[in-house]
Formats: sequence, structure tokens, C-alpha cells
Amino acid sequence: MEKIGLLAGVGRLPVECAIAAGKLGYEVYAVGLIPGVDEELQECVAGYTDINVAQLQAIIDYLKENGVHKVTMLGKVTKEILYSGQHVQPDLRMLSLIFTLPDRKDDTLMLAFINELAKDGLEAFDQTELIKSLMPAAGVLTRRQPTDDEIKDMKFGMEMAREIGRLDVGQTAVVKNLGVMALEAIEGTDACIRRGGELARGGAVVAKVAKPKQDFRFDVPAVGVTTLESMIAVGAKALVIEAGRTLLVDKARVVELADANDIAIVVME
Repeated sequence: MEKIGLLAGVGRLPVECAIAAGKLGYEVYAVGLIPGVDEELQECVAGYTDINVAQLQAIIDYLKENGVHKVTMLGKVTKEILYSGQHVQPDLRMLSLIFTLPDRKDDTLMLAFINELAKDGLEAFDQTELIKSLMPAAGVLTRRQPTDDEIKDMKFGMEMAREIGRLDVGQTAVVKNLGVMALEAIEGTDACIRRGGELARGGAVVAKVAKPKQDFRFDVPAVGVTTLESMIAVGAKALVIEAGRTLLVDKARVVELADANDIAIVVME
């Protein structure tokens, strides 16, 4: 039975990945990188431990001790912890990595992390390899069809989101009436939605897309129940995601929430 490592952040995706990997015959060894990792993950894997993301050498040691050579990374681990003031003490290996970075953009950080794993024979693979079924094809997922104005906002929002993706800043745009209400940065998708939705005062459209040069080993865009809950909280009325390039987690529950709150969800090419 082939062994794989799963570096897990917050959210449902690590659980979905572990379940899918188990069905395919993989033996999964997971590391919870930050507090708040879904507790169900421990029930879906052959081995589990909590190691802070800043303890790079300990993470590598755990994976190697369990005979792991291939690793995937799923779940939310935001850069906010670098600036939050919380006591996160990097080990010497992580400090050495940080000091070599030319900047702290998402791709810069993640590529450096992946390269460090590779030095110890740990190969990071495509995040979607085991969960491609979570990437929906083009179409409208909800009972309510989008209005013509919402479709215009969706296309505009995707254009704006792709541009910040090109700059490696974020992947989400909140728009209304062809105006930008908010663009995602370090705060993450949910905070961006709430900020933009409040400024829009209802009726906002949320767009989430992959970066134009998306590296599918990390940071693949994903939406789920918390995305819808954030939209509902601010009265946003439509969500658009990119076909074949965005993960939709817990689809049935997401669509149920959208239908109950008159929100349209569209998957666009």
C-alpha cells in the first residue's frame, strides 16, 4: 500500500482528500499544521499528529519516519499568522528558509516550502489529483438563474480576480454594478466577502478563480459552506467559480444553502 503525506489546514478539504485516498488504496499520514483542523481527519488516516507549520524539521521528520515520499497540502493556512503577533516560534530550518525569501507573496512562500521538502525526498503533488470530482463543470448549480446584470458582474468579477491572481495577491473579487467592492489579500476569502458585501449594502456578486499560472500543488481555489455563510451574512446574491479549476466542497449543502437564500451559483469556463 503506497503511503502519502497530507499537510492539513483548516476546512473540509483535508478530510475529503483523506477519504478519497483511502478508497484508492493509499495509506495516509496527516499533519495538522494549525489549530482548528477538522477532528474527523484523525478518523480517516493511518497516522495523525499536530505539528505547527513553523516547525519545518519536525514535519519532515514525521513524514520520513512513516516512509512517506509523496505529499499533498490542503486546507486553509493563511499568511496572517506571520503578522498576527501570536507566538509562533519557527525552528532553525524554517528561519533559514524565511531569511532567503525575496518577498512574502503566496507563490514565493509555497515554492520555497515545497523546495525544502524536496531536499529530503518529499515530492509535493497536485492538490486535485485525488479529488478532481470536487471540480464542477460549467453550468448553473442552483434553482435560481442569474440575472443579466449578475452575469455581467460575474464576468467582470472573474476578470478582476484573475488580475490579482496574476499579481499573486489573492483569488477573490467582490463586485456590484461593475464596480469593485473588495479584492482579496492576506485576510482570506471569507473576510473579503464580508468586507465587500458590507460596502455593497446587499446584492454583491462574488467571483473566485484560479491564478492565470496556477501551480496545482498549492493554493488551488476552493469554496464551501463557510463561503456561502459569509455571503448570506452580508446579503450577497451570486457566486461564480471557474469550471475545472475551482474545488467545490460539500456541494449538496452549499447548493441547499444557496437555494434557501435566493443565491445563484454559476460555474463558468
